[in-house]
Amino acid sequence: MSAKPTPAAPQLRRMREVDIDALMEIELRSYPFPWTPGNFRDCLRAGYAMWVLEDDVGLVGYAAASVQAGEAHLLNICIDPKLQSRGQGRRLLRAMRTIARGQGAERMFLEVRPSNTHAIALYHDEGFNEIGRRPRYYPDHDGRREDAIVMAMELFD
Repeated sequence: MSAKPTPAAPQLRRMREVDIDALMEIELRSYPFPWTPGNFRDCLRAGYAMWVLEDDVGLVGYAAASVQAGEAHLLNICIDPKLQSRGQGRRLLRAMRTIARGQGAERMFLEVRPSNTHAIALYHDEGFNEIGRRPRYYPDHDGRREDAIVMAMELFD
């Protein structure tokens, strides 16, 4: 009896417009208020840093960041819920920091829901610090709104 081949580690590559249908499946499984296909298309057209992790089966996750004037803003980062807790979110976050640094960013910002405790723990562990709050930033159920925690980190060594 032969052993099953070990799946290849997910590879990082630039996002393409043809990826949008596949990443929307992940987006819809991941967020109660997901981005639209138009949000992704607009970011691609604007030339934002748009990257995916892909394995032999398909997309594992993706990230989007705006890099301008020495600052990067991580707009979206997501790993398929079926594949979370395997280090791929950390890997993608580190890749986005490296990409932003390569495009001249000296610091990176992001917003995260206070209810997303796993993401907050990852961001703290990777060196992000809370620098503020945006009141009522995210839509929530029943018409209510959830604050955003604003986090940042310096990208220079």
